Amino acid sequence: MMAVNMGIIGYAGNLPEREKINQLFFSFGSARQERNPKMKIDRLLGITIYLLNHGKTSAGKLAQQFEVSVRTIIRDMDTLSLAGIPVVSAYGAEGGYEIMNTFVMNGQTVTGTEYGYIVSALEGLISAYGDKKIETTLEKMQALRKDQENTMLLDLSAAHENRDTNEMLYLLNHALQIRHQISFQYTNSSDESRQVEAEPAGIIYKWYNWYLIAYYPRHQEYCMFKVVRMDELKILEKENEKVHQIGEIQKKLKEQEEAGNTIQVVLSCKAKLKSRCREYLNGSITREFENGDFEYTMMVPEGEQFWYGVLLSFGMDAKVLAPKELIRRMVKQCSEVIENYQPFVF
Repeated sequence: MMAVNMGIIGYAGNLPEREKINQLFFSFGSARQERNPKMKIDRLLGITIYLLNHGKTSAGKLAQQFEVSVRTIIRDMDTLSLAGIPVVSAYGAEGGYEIMNTFVMNGQTVTGTEYGYIVSALEGLISAYGDKKIETTLEKMQALRKDQENTMLLDLSAAHENRDTNEMLYLLNHALQIRHQISFQYTNSSDESRQVEAEPAGIIYKWYNWYLIAYYPRHQEYCMFKVVRMDELKILEKENEKVHQIGEIQKKLKEQEEAGNTIQVVLSCKAKLKSRCREYLNGSITREFENGDFEYTMMVPEGEQFWYGVLLSFGMDAKVLAPKELIRRMVKQCSEVIENYQPFVF
């Protein structure tokens, strides 16, 4: 047996979905009964999008997904029907709620190509940083263009850190949202620890690591901290003194890098390293020889470990030509490694 509930409010037919729900919700006085009207409106819109993307879904599953009771879901379905959303309810073991396939949400002015870029970015972000709000945003985008197949995939699962780092990212994201200062213990690449108190300005993923961009009110400057090196993170009661514009911050950080935090490295490489240089290093071939060997030049953050580890992994197939300080560092470290393993050499 199947019961079909169709919308009965005539004026709602040509309005955007959120506006339909808004008008109906407030006209019936539900806003006065709900503690947070905006939360209910967001939930109703979320349910609509979820049903469009997943098809028939039980009330229990919806209640679990949106963290409310089954009774609340039933009331929400009545509200959606009155708002003009063609909700269909089916009873029995295979029962649940779904939206008729003739219903399409307003896609606004997003083109197919733009849609693909946005969905790819969201999917990539989810693979690197699992967050329910990001998943909800992806659901909304997928509902807008169900007829559009995404041909560009972005998998950043390598950026998905361990549980401790992920919890740190969640906490940092919360501090960013409420605009409160934070404190943490930080250990740099030289194994030196210090206490830091600063304003969080943004989180960035680069060089295969998550970084916090933070602002020192006392020194009026921005710095970057590798999240995996942070400990004892706390959100303080103190609010940020400054409004941070991430675009301007990135420009300043780039200027700082160009002013001396980066070094130019020149390598002499065997031909077989071309693909690995393209994959792991952000530089360019500056000279190529007849046998396929080449010289490779790149600008890298001086204190970053990733590129240095890649160079060591090249072994005998690559040689540093410049700078001299890097050559001395590699010779010293390789000598220490050989000495460390000398007792095991027979």
